[in-house]
Amino acid sequence: MSVLSLEKVSVRFGGLQALSQVSFDLGPGEIVGLIGPNGAGKTTVFNVITGVYSTTGGKVAYDHKNILGLRPHRILALGVARTFQNIRLFQKMTAMENIMVAQHCRTKAGVAGAILRTRGQKHEEALIMDKAMEVLEFMGLKDKAGEIASSLPYGLQRRLEIARALGSEPKTLLLDEPAAGLNPLESRALMGIIERILDRGVNVLMVEHDMKVVMSICHRIVVLDHGVKIAEGGPREIQKDPEVIRAYLGS
Repeated sequence: MSVLSLEKVSVRFGGLQALSQVSFDLGPGEIVGLIGPNGAGKTTVFNVITGVYSTTGGKVAYDHKNILGLRPHRILALGVARTFQNIRLFQKMTAMENIMVAQHCRTKAGVAGAILRTRGQKHEEALIMDKAMEVLEFMGLKDKAGEIASSLPYGLQRRLEIARALGSEPKTLLLDEPAAGLNPLESRALMGIIERILDRGVNVLMVEHDMKVVMSICHRIVVLDHGVKIAEGGPREIQKDPEVIRAYLGS
């Protein structure tokens, strides 16, 4: 049984074949790693899943529903959230406001309610603030709620971006190089956070170059090279796979 399924997905940009018939699944209660050399197509996979890129072939199903052709905000509303390789926080907003913004896909009050400050709108805003504070506390950022995002250290900005994604109440989280730029202590803390996210019932698909992180917490690993899936399996299998060693891990 799979939550997210890619079947023979292909993407072409002009003369460049970015993905070629890539297939894999993400099951409930899983952390799946997506690894490969730079330019292998990992972020392209994320962009296809989240509706940023169109495909030239194949199928993408989420919760057994075809999501190809849906706009990114529709896919987010279905329960698929992501982070980005390069931090994309609202830098001039507070940590709390960044997470409140993520709640927009779950709100019901319209423009009229916001202008008139109706009882329903005020109640919903209070719920949004409570949810944002709960997420900040979960991520160890409660004491940073009122701080401007750009003022936070790099490691905490990385953590805040994950918190913002969680603020949309996803069922599946796509993490694009969450450990990039982190020191060893921060990377260890990140591994604990990702495992606790799984405990919240959120499945995780993760692109990551830090092999210690990938091999420590991923249940399965999918390996791409030049847009083609060259291997899939558990961490021990992947570490011993000759094709993966040749293309990516090295001897």
